[in-house]
This record gives sequence, structure tokens and C-alpha cells, in this order.
Amino acid sequence: MDNIKILWVDDEIDLLKPHILFLEEKDYEVFTARSGTEALEEIDKENFDIVFLDENMPGLTGLETLQGIKSKNAALPVVMITKNEEESIMEDAIGSKITDYLIKPVNPNQILLSIKKNLDHSRLVSQKTTSNYQQEFRKIAMDLAMVNSYEDWVELYQRLIYWELELENIEDPGMFDILESQKTEANSQFFKFISKNYASWFEEDADAPIMSHTLFREKVMPQLSKDQPTLLVVIDNLRYDQWKAFEPVINNYYKKQSEEAFYSILPTATQYARNAIFSGLMPSEMERLYPDLWKNDTDEGGKNLYEEEFLQRQLKRLGADIKYEYHKISNLRAGKKLVENFRSQKENDLCVVVYNFVDMLSHAKTEMEVIKELASNNKSYRSLTHSWFKNSPLLEIIQQAQVMGFKLIMTTDHGTINVKNPSKVIGDKETSLNLRYKTGKSLTYDNKDVLAVKDPKKIHLPSINMSSSFIFAKGDLFFAYPNNYNHYVSYYRDTFQHGGVSMEEMIIPFSVLNPR
Repeated sequence: MDNIKILWVDDEIDLLKPHILFLEEKDYEVFTARSGTEALEEIDKENFDIVFLDENMPGLTGLETLQGIKSKNAALPVVMITKNEEESIMEDAIGSKITDYLIKPVNPNQILLSIKKNLDHSRLVSQKTTSNYQQEFRKIAMDLAMVNSYEDWVELYQRLIYWELELENIEDPGMFDILESQKTEANSQFFKFISKNYASWFEEDADAPIMSHTLFREKVMPQLSKDQPTLLVVIDNLRYDQWKAFEPVINNYYKKQSEEAFYSILPTATQYARNAIFSGLMPSEMERLYPDLWKNDTDEGGKNLYEEEFLQRQLKRLGADIKYEYHKISNLRAGKKLVENFRSQKENDLCVVVYNFVDMLSHAKTEMEVIKELASNNKSYRSLTHSWFKNSPLLEIIQQAQVMGFKLIMTTDHGTINVKNPSKVIGDKETSLNLRYKTGKSLTYDNKDVLAVKDPKKIHLPSINMSSSFIFAKGDLFFAYPNNYNHYVSYYRDTFQHGGVSMEEMIIPFSVLNPR
């Protein structure tokens, strides 16, 4: 509060002497001006922290003075004080970006509250947030010892995401470090849970969560209707926290009907998880039923070229009588083209849009130094995703869908994790290249770092040959070969990868929204 300078502008400033004395007793430095012109002169001379501005003055009006203040210093907080309660004047003032609005007569405590709210706000919020998280930290720590179901893990992960978003803007980085260590511990426990339970989710009559291969049948199909078209958006590689970061933008156009999490299958990689969503099948079933559409890791060619065909066959199996179109957007040009032609989607019951930007962003972070700088941690990665979304053709598509009355479903195929620590693995030349999972026949690895599946059929994955196995990386580990080890580790550390076992990769959002 030291050296906070207040400018109070009122043509009857003498009547406000008790208020000014009250503030000076609180160690605020108060300057006064009797007109808008005088106020603008004062602002040229002094660097004020906040302005209290009378709306009804002779000469320059309060609104005219406000415009002058903002042209000189757009960030300077201005509190408008007026006798007039007309809605149009309030709207003009708010539209001109006032910070607060007080109706005469004001008392000294109202003024003090306005100062604290606008100047001490970040400090007070920071203190309150820190205090609340300290209490929640203890509760999460206790819950971690007892969490033992897929529902509990969703709830716990959502709580951690909530606090991550709350703490990212406070002035105490130490608290953020504590949260990061708690997430690391949670991921360690989550790995144990998945190692113990994942295979059992595929048993007959198992108590299993909604997963990639059951998502369309169980969650998308019930939303489809001949009475209202549906836009299904699958953003590749979207984490729960990134969804939460740009959800407020969507809320301007859509109101959330429901939100829940589902589990990505292993490997949490596009060719497995997204094909499972559109086919409604696990990878081993895709390979058996549709060998013309499924490609294994070691096969030549793109692994996600047949999603539309998989979707067509799933709809046929489900007996769904719907008219649909499928669009995969992998660059700006394709996105803009769909924006231009989106009106034609009105004739469809379902429009599916797969958007690949976030996945490309994570790969670019690995390969481009400038993206490494812009997305150096989870917070900046969220920020970059948010900035992309606000300026993307995808938002334009969603805006058009809202005007046309589409229901909106937002989801993803898997998440991603910022990898920190290497784990050595040795394999032959046929071993897959992914950093978070490996499949091959001669794998050597550190047992404590991986979920190893000797018989891929147990978790409905294909075997490239008779003795193939899968390993999945734990927490924030990534696999590195002994050859050129130090260069490899330096290149991939602090990049965003997917394919392994973590809350970030496996617990992912599914939201249904209705147009406002």
C-alpha cells in the first residue's frame, strides 16, 4: 500500500474533505482536481495508481474525461462516481472500460473497498488461493492413499487441474511447485492403479470406465437426433487442462449440458486411440476384422488414413440411420475451406471434425526452438493452445454451428505429458519409435519404469510377431536408447509426448453443449 497515489476528480471536491482525510490516515496519497481538464493535466504530471471520477461535471463530462484518461494510460483504473442511475450512462461507462462504478452518496468504506478490490485484488486473491490450497493439499494427500476406482481417479485429477489453474496466476511460485510435486506423486499412484486394473477392464461384465472404443456407442450415439444436427469435434492430443483453458471462449456461444471424463486406451497414441473411437473396436479387433484398414507400428504409410471408413462401418454395425460427413483438418487452408462451406452441413444429422493443431503443436515443440520457448511448461502450453483456439477456423466453425442450431460435442483422443526423465530401453530394429511406449520382440528395460504387457492380446492389442510385447512409460518418463544417449535425452527432455500411462494422457474430457 506504500506510495499509492489516488487522483479524485470532482467539481465539488471541498465537500469530500472528510473522505480524503480518511484515506490519508490510511497512508494513501490523495491528489485532487476540480474538472476534467485539470485531471488530464495532473495525469501528465503524476503516475497515479487509481482515479475516482465524478460523472456529472461542468466542462468536460465524466465520460469525456474518462476517454481522455484512457487515451493517455489505458491501464489506469478509473472508478466512476455518479448520482445518475440511468442504465444507459452505466452502459456507456462500462463500455469505456471503467474499473468500478459507485452511486452517490458514497461513504469512506465504499471508497476503501474499491481501492482494495482494484489495487490489492491480486495480492488478496493470491493469499486466499494459497490458504485454500494449503487446506486442500492435506485433503488430497490423504485421499491419494485411499483412491481405488476409476471414478475416484477422475475426481482427484479434476481437483488437481482446478488447483493448477487457480495457482498459476498467484504470486507464490512455491505453491505451484508443491502442486507439481503432488501431481507427480498422484501419477505414481495412478500408474500402480492402471498396472493393477487396466487388463481387467476388458473382461466380460467388468466394471470398466467409458473408454476410447466404447465412447461413440455409449456417449455420442445417444446425443444424435433427426431433430437437431450435431457437431462432433475431436481435437487431437488435447489435455483436460487445455480444454478448461479455452472452455470460457466456447461458453460465449454454447451452454454446457454435461461434462464427463473418459479413459484413453493404451497406447495413448493417435493411431490406437482415435481409430478406436471411430471404429468402436480395440486395435486387435480392427486388425482381425478390417486388415485392409488397420496398420501396425512397423507398417509403411499413415496410420490414421481410414478413420472415416472405420466410422462408416461402426455406424452400420450400430444400425444408425443418420446422414453424416467427416472432415479432418490438418492445416489452416483446410480449416478455412470448411468455414466457407459449413452452411452445407445443415443437411446432415452429424458433422464430425477432427482437428489436428494441438498434436502438431506438441511435435513442433520438440522440433522448433521458438515453440520450445513459447511452450516451455504446462502453463505456457495451455496459454498457446488458448491463443490458437481464439484465432482459429475451429472457433469460426463453432460460431456458425451455434447460429445454425447445432448441438456441440467437444472431445479428444488422448492427452499428453511434459516428459522430464529418461529411462533406458534396448530393442531391435523392428521396435516402434514412440517415446512413451514400445512394441517389439526383444525389449530390455527397467522394470520399475514401465507397465510391461508380455501378451498384447490381454489388452486387445495386436502382436507384430509371435513374441512381441508392449511396454508403457510411467509418469513423466521417456524412453531413450543407449546409443547417443546424452544428445537424445537433451533433445527430448521437457517436450510433450504421449503413448504412456499418466493422468494427463489417459483421463480426457467429453463435453456436450447446447447453443445459446
